[in-house]
Amino acid sequence: MEILLARDMGFCWGVRRAIDIMEKAADEKGEIISLGPIVHNPQVVRELEERGVRTAGDLSDGDSLPVAITAHGVGPEVLEDARSRGNEVIDTTCPIVTRSQRWAKKMAEAGFTLVIFGDPNHREVRGVLAWAGANAIAIQDGYPLPADLPSRLAVISQTTQSPERFAEFLSRLMQEHIGKISELRVINTLCDVTSSQQAAARELAQEVDLVLVVGGRSSANTRHLLDVCKEEGSVAYHVEGPDDLMAEWLKGCERVGVTAGASTPDSAVEAVVRRVQRLGAGLEGAASRG
Repeated sequence: MEILLARDMGFCWGVRRAIDIMEKAADEKGEIISLGPIVHNPQVVRELEERGVRTAGDLSDGDSLPVAITAHGVGPEVLEDARSRGNEVIDTTCPIVTRSQRWAKKMAEAGFTLVIFGDPNHREVRGVLAWAGANAIAIQDGYPLPADLPSRLAVISQTTQSPERFAEFLSRLMQEHIGKISELRVINTLCDVTSSQQAAARELAQEVDLVLVVGGRSSANTRHLLDVCKEEGSVAYHVEGPDDLMAEWLKGCERVGVTAGASTPDSAVEAVVRRVQRLGAGLEGAASRG
């Protein structure tokens, strides 16, 4: 059995930057609070907790520890709340997300209604919506467009969406609302790394019998990689680690592909590859004995 790795996968520079900042801060200050998990990957979160990074959903009264903003970013009210309490703020927001936040604020102040193509429950999207204020809406892929959109629209995307789906969304928006739109601004806020990883996953899916997509269960970019592979007609499974692998998935497979989301550490990918090798060897041994 041959194992092929995607040419581009795993930790992106934004995640590496955020982890480096938090590790350095925890080493210097002893303990810090991360508002939410730094990335959607349980292994990374556990390793940071061992370094002194405590994850919390919000700030508790009287908690004076330094507060770290994760790579997903937050709305301005969260930053103001932390600073008003006297907490030191350590901002690890991905610069690409920061760019989205700035565009959201700029477009809202210019009188546009902001439309974000993305998951309204995702932390990144919630934060960007907050920077735009009241005149903003998030629309998830595949969901119907509101019938009463205003005439001046500014459209951006959640950074981890695929270029193809963003283009399809824009086309649908124009087809359904062209008669009502007087002005439209489209700002490309897609992450180049995410787009490259999705293109690499698409290529990989065409070359193998099965694709394993490694990443946290709640990782949006990992789920998008899975969708890309399935769109190519490939059999694909999302695994968080080696224990999720099932031997029957590998039966009859000559080539197995492995890719990973932008928040997935190399160690998780390596563990999955080792597990595939062991299971593959077992299947080959059973076939030879049969």
